[in-house]
Amino acid sequence: MAEKKTITVALAGQPNVGKSTVFNLLTGLSQHVGNWPGKTVERKKGTYSHNGIVVHIVDLPGTYSLTANSAEELIARDYIIKDQPDVVVAVIDASAMERNLYLVAELLPLPSPVILALNMIDVAEQQGIQIEPEVLEAALGIPVVPMVATRNQGIRQLVETIDEMVQDGTAYEPKRPEIRDDHRAVLEEIQDLIVSRVPDPYRVSWVSLKLLEGDDEIMRLMEDCLPEDIWERVHAILMEHEDAIVAVASGRYNWIGRMTRAALVRPGVGQITLTERLDRWATHPFWGLVILAGILGLVFSVTYTVGAPLQDLLSTHVVEASARLVSAALIGGPGWLTGLLIDGIIGGVGTVLTFIPILLIFFASMGLLEDMGYMARAGYVMDRFMHLMGLHGKSFLPLFLGFGCNVPAVMGTRVIESRRGQLLTIMLAPLVPCTARMVVLAFITPLFFGAAAPLVAWGLVGLSLVVLAISGVLMNKVAFGGERAAFIMELPLYHVPNWRTIGLLVWQRSLSFFKRAGTVILVMSVVLWGLSILPTGKIETSYLARIGQFLAPLGALMGLSWRMMVALLTSFIAKENSIASLGILFRAGEEAGLAEILPGILTPAAALSFLVVQMLFIPCVATVATMFHEANSWKWTLFSVAFLLVVSFGAGIAVYQVAALIG
Repeated sequence: MAEKKTITVALAGQPNVGKSTVFNLLTGLSQHVGNWPGKTVERKKGTYSHNGIVVHIVDLPGTYSLTANSAEELIARDYIIKDQPDVVVAVIDASAMERNLYLVAELLPLPSPVILALNMIDVAEQQGIQIEPEVLEAALGIPVVPMVATRNQGIRQLVETIDEMVQDGTAYEPKRPEIRDDHRAVLEEIQDLIVSRVPDPYRVSWVSLKLLEGDDEIMRLMEDCLPEDIWERVHAILMEHEDAIVAVASGRYNWIGRMTRAALVRPGVGQITLTERLDRWATHPFWGLVILAGILGLVFSVTYTVGAPLQDLLSTHVVEASARLVSAALIGGPGWLTGLLIDGIIGGVGTVLTFIPILLIFFASMGLLEDMGYMARAGYVMDRFMHLMGLHGKSFLPLFLGFGCNVPAVMGTRVIESRRGQLLTIMLAPLVPCTARMVVLAFITPLFFGAAAPLVAWGLVGLSLVVLAISGVLMNKVAFGGERAAFIMELPLYHVPNWRTIGLLVWQRSLSFFKRAGTVILVMSVVLWGLSILPTGKIETSYLARIGQFLAPLGALMGLSWRMMVALLTSFIAKENSIASLGILFRAGEEAGLAEILPGILTPAAALSFLVVQMLFIPCVATVATMFHEANSWKWTLFSVAFLLVVSFGAGIAVYQVAALIG
């Protein structure tokens, strides 16, 4: 059989234009999610086949322009220039066409032919906007495909248009924007100076424009490529015409005006849209917070009423049932093999499996709110509070996920554009008390504090959040120089969510979590199990116990024995493991249950210090692995671990000493 022809298509577009929906409709489940080489920016690739051609789709990061201001912008333009895809599909929001066309104005001078996917036609019509796609196509000189991706309308036409452009060699003569007339001679002068010195695959005309715009990357590139005397002449021209960036931008906006003049009719002045009516409440300084609290409360309610029982069912009917089956099958077999399979492998992987309900609920809830356009409003109303830590509103979204599980919280930092903001949010995410820590809290507080247990529990949760805020302020000042993050966020129009897109998002994020966290937990569970039985087969004389005894002097400052310190260490696999470890270490069940044993061993002050350390301690191994993956840095991961160790033990010692004095 003859080999199928293969082509590459890049999807480009600004944020919130439905680009992900188009990508998911084209590729379905045949897609891979990772990171761009050397970057923490998400990279999505997929494939589909049509008319004998295998089409590889690359979803470029959402970006408003192609300047060198962010990693996303550099990735998008470098991919188009250096990899030269066969077609670039520019997805734009029809209801904000003029603003979206600015990116198209920057795409047209690049080497790859462009198809305009005019998405959200239905939203534009709801806003009273009328667009003539055929007129726009004639004005631009490139194919224009009207679409409503959320209803799967226009996808087939887009596929056929791509095929025609590649197969039939459709004439491609776009009407590109030009610089404003008063700077055209300056542009030509620079072109004449650099014409024979521009390295492949860059175009002389494009490089000249970027020099006039003051693009840092292109400035450095040409300074290295040009002889010193020529660079000095170019630099002198640029210094003389520092206003050239305005001339370049003006040329593009004039071009946008010409392209849309006949194709676009806007509604009359004074008409109030549905989005504007809803945003009067959703973005209000007070009512916006009330609405946000209500929505988050609903998500919490669903998580605890649906997710928690399902988590218990998985623990009972999958994890514990598997352990019983393995135990029955290995009767008479070597004890080490039984321990390895039940305590090491099933115990470790079982912990991951019990995360499924919470992960699915949170991913689906966040996907729904994001797809319908609300999450941008949540970030907007929380921006003032996040600024106290040098962050902006977008950081609130992943931090909120931490109440369910710290792993999706760290993964959620991908929505933050700045590297500084992403790193700082990753460092703070483990201080949000997850459900596993709540389990430990719910078990121990009633044993020591009786009727005051709910008050103590809420106090400990509040302590975690206070420490998070203080840590954010300190980290921002010490590690990041006290920078403040600028917050520029587009508030997209509200629209009906696309369930296919949400389903694929839940699938991709869940699969990514299990691939990464599941394997790490499995390995670490086996390692810790080995440390708990070697060299004598008993935990009391194991290597793990020796580690605990080494930490006994530190534990004494908090009123904790070496066994309690070991329980803290084993919580590194999963926070609820500390309860299981205490049951083993104190032989609970032989004569009395753990609930009867602990009050006779710990004072209330020691129990309180244990809980304080547990709430602030290093996160589970799955979270640490995810932190390394998202930060792409051992330095920052180890810094976070060391910081949390100091904070947790320091707070535990302080609480015990004060409580002991008061008591």
